[in-house]
Amino acid sequence: MRSTRIVVALTVGIMLLAGCATGPGGETVNPFEALFQPSKAEQALSAGIKQFVDGEDAAATKSLQSALELGLAGAPERAKAHKYLAFIHCVSGRPRQCQEEFRKALEETPRMELEPSEVGHPIWGPEFRSAKARVK
Repeated sequence: MRSTRIVVALTVGIMLLAGCATGPGGETVNPFEALFQPSKAEQALSAGIKQFVDGEDAAATKSLQSALELGLAGAPERAKAHKYLAFIHCVSGRPRQCQEEFRKALEETPRMELEPSEVGHPIWGPEFRSAKARVK
């Protein structure tokens, strides 16, 4: 019973602190928000994917390479950056670089597969399958 009261009191205290924190300009700041902010590398990855989708291949390439250089924390994120770089190389008529980026993606995540909407693409679908066969 006593431990339940302690947990409730701590929870209420944390909620009050989270709602009462203020920043240097007097604005309300959630101290837990910083824990869930994406890293600079993750922000660059997201920007690169959006730029790719928007057809901004040069900007996407720069953002995706930046994400890798900034040190994406997880292998799946690094694989995703390499995958999108491969897509850009594929559609830009650079099959060797496309294959190389797919190889790097598969080194990060050997069981990686393309999304159902990506697998049937006439350019990068066959390039991915070829890269995957070489990595095995």
